[in-house]
Amino acid sequence: MSIAYIGIGSNLGDRRENIAKSIALMRKEKGIQVLRVSSLYESDPWGVREQPRYLNGVLEMETYLSPKDLLHRLLSIEKGLGRGRGKRWGPRIIDLDLLLYESVVMKESAPGELILPHPVLHRRKFVLLPLLELVPEVIHPYFKRPIKDFLHFLKNEQSHGRVEICLH
Repeated sequence: MSIAYIGIGSNLGDRRENIAKSIALMRKEKGIQVLRVSSLYESDPWGVREQPRYLNGVLEMETYLSPKDLLHRLLSIEKGLGRGRGKRWGPRIIDLDLLLYESVVMKESAPGELILPHPVLHRRKFVLLPLLELVPEVIHPYFKRPIKDFLHFLKNEQSHGRVEICLH
């Protein structure tokens, strides 16, 4: 079994409910055992600014699925909850990102294929904060640096907007 971390986000409809439904669906998936879920954090949108604020969190799971099979399950859950593929970084009912899969580093050659670790996780406060809540000692597998170092680099960077913790 392998440990994986999934970023969860929503900025359309009932954001908490969308996240709860996605977690419930992951719990039902064969080959996935949800271990822990971080607190939820509200953040300004990343990329496209003219959209509602997001709720974000990170989920820790144990799985025997390969990274690619896990990604396909996550995409299926998104689709089942009504996620369409529209504007890049645009609003979404649910967003499930495979952030880390053990210490695997991979990049598939086809466009839009799997990249591990997630290629911009180190640039997103709304991912770093909940990830560090679950695993404060985690090392970025590509850069070989503690994830907390990246949060320090982003601390004073205004371009990434506000990120505030929300109570469960």
